Amino acid sequence: MSTVYPASTEAQERETLTASDLAWEQELNPWLAAEARFNIAAERLGMDEGLQKVLRTPSREITVYIPVMMDDGRIEVFTGYRVQHSIARGPAKGGLRYAPDVTLEEVRALASWMTWKCAVANIPFGGGKGGVICTPSLLSQSELERITRRYTADILEFIGPEKDIPAPDMNTNEQVMAWMMDTYSMHNRQTTTAVVTGKPLDLGGSRGRKEATGRGCMIVALEALKKFGMKPEETRVVIQGFGNVGGMAAMLMARAGFKVISIIEYDGALYNANGLDIDALMEHRKETGSINEFPGADSIDPHEALYLPCDILLPAAKENVITSRTAPKLNCKIIVEGANGPTTAPADEILQQKGVFVIPDILANAGGVTVSYFEWVQDRQGYFWNEQLVNERLTELMVEGFSAVTKYGDTHGVHNRTAAYMLALDRVAFAIKLRGLYA
Repeated sequence: MSTVYPASTEAQERETLTASDLAWEQELNPWLAAEARFNIAAERLGMDEGLQKVLRTPSREITVYIPVMMDDGRIEVFTGYRVQHSIARGPAKGGLRYAPDVTLEEVRALASWMTWKCAVANIPFGGGKGGVICTPSLLSQSELERITRRYTADILEFIGPEKDIPAPDMNTNEQVMAWMMDTYSMHNRQTTTAVVTGKPLDLGGSRGRKEATGRGCMIVALEALKKFGMKPEETRVVIQGFGNVGGMAAMLMARAGFKVISIIEYDGALYNANGLDIDALMEHRKETGSINEFPGADSIDPHEALYLPCDILLPAAKENVITSRTAPKLNCKIIVEGANGPTTAPADEILQQKGVFVIPDILANAGGVTVSYFEWVQDRQGYFWNEQLVNERLTELMVEGFSAVTKYGDTHGVHNRTAAYMLALDRVAFAIKLRGLYA
C-alpha cells in the first residue's frame, strides 16, 4: 500500500516564502505606509479623485550628483535629493539627512509627512525633505563641509525663505545648517539667515529649538493624561532612543514628575522600576559614550524592553519599530510617536484592536517644526524671543493641535492617526481650492 503525501513541493515553499517576504518588505516601505494612511483619510473625507491626485503628487523632486575632492586627493561623487511635496500653504519645510541608506522613496515619504505635520500644527508651511547618500562617520569635518556646500549650491535656485527652508535631521546638525546658510548667503550676496532653521544661536537660531521636539512629546503626553484622568507621578514611561528627541523627552518628562522606567538604545537598555535618574544618566553617557553600565539601573535586552508593562511607550529612534510582529506584544496604554514613522500601517489595526491610545508622529513630534517656524519668524523680524516665550507659544500650538485631532476623531468616529491625516488633508485641500489651479 502506497502513501500519498500532500502536494507541497520545494518550489511552492519558495513561492510562499517569497510572497511573505514581499508583504513584509511592503509593510516596511515608508512611501507605501504614507500612501495607506492617505487613502484611508481621503476615503473618509469623500475627497474628489482629482484633488487626491494633486495631494498625492510631490510638487518637485530634485536629484543632484555632488563631486567632492576628498582629503586624500580622490574625487568621489555623492547623490543628493530634495523633495518638495507641497507648497500650497507656504514654503516647503523639512530636514536634511545624511546616511548611507537614503533613498528617493524615503525622502518622498518624509516630505509628504512634513506636509501633513505642518498642516496639523497649523503653521504656514508645506512639506519638504532632503538627503545625501553618505556615511558621515567615515568622513572628515572638511569633507562634510564640501559635500554640504556643493549640495547647497546645486539646489540653490529651489531653496530660500519663501521657497523651501531646510533644517537638521539624521546625522546633520547646526554646523551643517551654518554651512548651508553661508553658502546660500554668499551666492545671494547678502546674509540670509531665514533660509534654514536649526542654526547656532549666534547665527539666528532660536532658543528652545534643541529641546523642542522632546518638549512637544511631553506636552501631548500631559494632554493625554488629562484625557484619562492620570497623573504624571503615577505614569510609567518607556523611551526608545536617547538622542536629541528621546533624551530631551526623558529629561523633561522626568522633571515633570513622570516615572521613566526604561531607556532603550541600539546597543543596550536600562530598567529601574522606581524610575531612572535621567540627569545622572545623561552625565554617565557624556563621560562613557554609552548608557551601558549605568550604576542606577539594571541592564536588560533592548528587544525585550520594548514590551515592558508601562503606561506610555515613546519610540524616538527610527522608523518601523512597531510592526505587525511587535505590536501584539506591546504592553502599554499610550504611544507617543517621537520618531517619524515608527508604526507601520498593518500595526495600526492591531493597536486599535488592543485599545492603545496612539498620538501619531505628525502631531506628537511636531514641536521641532513648530519652533523651526518660530526661528524663521524671528529671523525675518530681526527680533528674537526669550526661551520662556518660545516654550509658551510651543505649548499653545501643541495643545491646540492635540485638541483639534482628538475632537476630529470623536466627531468622525476614527482613531487619532486617521483623524490627524483627515485634518491635515482637509486643511491642505482647502488651501488648494482657495488658490485654484494655475493654467
